[in-house]
Amino acid sequence: MKKFLCLAMILVALFAFSGPAAEAKEFLSIATGGVAGVYYPLGGGLAQVITNHVPDVEVTAETGNASAANINLISGKEVSMALVQNDVAFRAVKGQKPFKAPVSNLRMIASLYPEHVQCVTTKESGIKVISDLKGKRVSVGAPGSGVADSLGAIFPVAGIKYSDMKTDFLDFANTAERIQDGQLDAGFVLAGYPTAAIMSLAAQKDIDLVAFEPELLDKLVAVYPYFTKDVVPAGTYNGVDHDTPTPAVIAVLVCDSGLSDDLVYNITKAIFDNLDELKPVHDKAKLISLDKALEGAAISVHPGAAKYYAEKGLKVPTF
Repeated sequence: MKKFLCLAMILVALFAFSGPAAEAKEFLSIATGGVAGVYYPLGGGLAQVITNHVPDVEVTAETGNASAANINLISGKEVSMALVQNDVAFRAVKGQKPFKAPVSNLRMIASLYPEHVQCVTTKESGIKVISDLKGKRVSVGAPGSGVADSLGAIFPVAGIKYSDMKTDFLDFANTAERIQDGQLDAGFVLAGYPTAAIMSLAAQKDIDLVAFEPELLDKLVAVYPYFTKDVVPAGTYNGVDHDTPTPAVIAVLVCDSGLSDDLVYNITKAIFDNLDELKPVHDKAKLISLDKALEGAAISVHPGAAKYYAEKGLKVPTF
């Protein structure tokens, strides 16, 4: 009897410990941008939504150096996901400048919102349109950033060379700081409006936004179809009481192609099933919607995301 009881206890213990093992938590990272831009708060919001709604996944948002640098992090498998511009993603998979070779493991998850090329100046500078920048002190974006890359396409179409200006390669925050201190006449930011760095500058300086001439916008869109013609509305920033015509690109969420289809399906579903949780993060989060999730797609969509969109009746583009 004692032997039987002993055996019974051993069997109970074995059954108790032979159940399914707890799933190991998967840790992912998403590269965002500098703290003065939109990518930083939005990336944090996306990380939280995914963590909250995808089982056994925890996502950490990391500050980044914008589009090209973020894509290089994915290329090197240093991060799992990133926020980037659609035009920079296009150049990455093609191996065009600033990339030395095609980035083969880059895939799109979703289009998020339009990003506008914003050229900020002061009213006292007298700069009204892009052609007025010649001979001025101008910040053209941090090295490897989306704004620096986009200006590499815009300036030739506008007939402007870097040598026509006294250029500095600065991020959003340093651009605003230099304009405030009188060390720059103008600077470019490429981000969803309102941008924190420009809002802060407008609270301390009498600023203006520089307009893109209609002819320039027409030529730019004809040469580079991933640009769209848009405006920054009057009243977006303190003291700027006019609409400002400007080009825009699309901010997209991209990922490493090595992420499993099931994981990316669940990430995509978590984002679009819980958009209300993202809206308080930033005004641009209110523009994210399922019907525009593939707008401006310029690279292949990850199969996991494509499966979700197909279930929702969206036509997934192929490249």
